[in-house]
Amino acid sequence: MIPTRENAWKLLKQYNRNESLIRHALSVEAVMRHFAGLLHEDIEKWGIIGLVHDLDYEQYPGQHCTMTKQLLEKEHWPEEYIRAVLSHGWGICSDVEPVHVMEKVLYTIDELTGLITAAVFVRPSRSILDLEVKSVKKKWNMKNFAAGASREVIEKGIAMLGNDTDYIILETINGMKSAARETGLEGSVML
Repeated sequence: MIPTRENAWKLLKQYNRNESLIRHALSVEAVMRHFAGLLHEDIEKWGIIGLVHDLDYEQYPGQHCTMTKQLLEKEHWPEEYIRAVLSHGWGICSDVEPVHVMEKVLYTIDELTGLITAAVFVRPSRSILDLEVKSVKKKWNMKNFAAGASREVIEKGIAMLGNDTDYIILETINGMKSAARETGLEGSVML
């Protein structure tokens, strides 16, 4: 079975009620779709994987990734999709190392979207639409700011991708802009 976005959304809503987790899933989906477009990859596939990457986190935080594997296998998802989802937890809750570029992007931007979201919420506009890379970089070095967003994981992912930090931050912001309304990051700036 090749899952559709509708399948992924239904599954996400089945296992998640927490609005901030759902908004995070939507942010990661948007960024994955954005990077897939930049890299001429399968936009739909990348987005679906981004949408379900934290499928089990609300109900099974102590078994994160382990339960996602079981839930997706039960739904007969392709092994390639499951592997990609599991790779985002590499070294944290999974031993699946990101190998494919899609996996490396997911690994990198999962934590980065959290840092960027936190940076948006302290802005006067509370909007991603006017957020600049330099604002995120200022917060990057404040270890107590968005402490749950591992800079080490982000840096490791950027190194795997062989890209510049500013470029990855910029394109992650650009991806998140496309879902600003759905994720509550539109703030007082209008499209």
